[in-house]
Amino acid sequence: MKNKAGIIGIIITVIILIIVVILSNISTGNLSFMQSAVGTIVTPIQNGIIFLKNKIAGNEQELNDIATLRDENNKLKEENSKLQEQVRELEILKSENNTLKEYVNLKDKYSNYTTVPAYVIQRSISNYDKIIIINVGSDDGIEVNMPVISESGLVGHIISVTNNTAKVQTIIDTASSVSANISNVQESVVLRGTLNNTNTLKATYIPTDSTILQGDSVVTSGLGGIYPKGILIGNVKSVINTKNQSDRYAEIEVSTDFSNLETVLVITEK
Repeated sequence: MKNKAGIIGIIITVIILIIVVILSNISTGNLSFMQSAVGTIVTPIQNGIIFLKNKIAGNEQELNDIATLRDENNKLKEENSKLQEQVRELEILKSENNTLKEYVNLKDKYSNYTTVPAYVIQRSISNYDKIIIINVGSDDGIEVNMPVISESGLVGHIISVTNNTAKVQTIIDTASSVSANISNVQESVVLRGTLNNTNTLKATYIPTDSTILQGDSVVTSGLGGIYPKGILIGNVKSVINTKNQSDRYAEIEVSTDFSNLETVLVITEK
């Protein structure tokens, strides 16, 4: 663009020199007429050339401004991308830190057991089965029938293993059966999963002379050979009485949120 402006300047200079030569070779009488004629012809041309020169110079500045803005925009995009990456890294670190805190809390809470920490990598919580997959297996010393717990309470037990994973049947599965104790009941009751509910168990075989109240805590009884005694399962949600007192049952609301369960412990030694 600068070269074009220079060429235009040279052209203007040449035109002016030509006019000077013509004027120097004509008589004085015709000078005024020639000056007027030349002025009439040359002035618009000169003004047009100057306008064109300024226009070119203005366009050049505008293009330079656009290029500068483009460079600044690219730099901002790059900085934004770096900031987004840093945010993602911080989120990952925060998630890992929370997971480690949960593991520490679990370890402290169940320090009387030998345990292996794990996290849930897959869940199938539906009306038909309520199974989760965890990221530890036989290579980590995991075996079938080992209990699985969370910070909130009982989760279930191992039903199959691979080298690096294990399948857990949760206590809310309809095929699950857990022997439990209710606060004011001396004898144990049996808890089973319900078909259409993911946070409620059905307690049956309640002694006829036992008084059960809403809010009573429910823990494992230690019977059955799988679960150790005293692990929290949940609380009594309601008691359903029937015509036959021996058929009454209770609804137990589990303490573990299976829909959002992420970290667990596998009890390897009771």
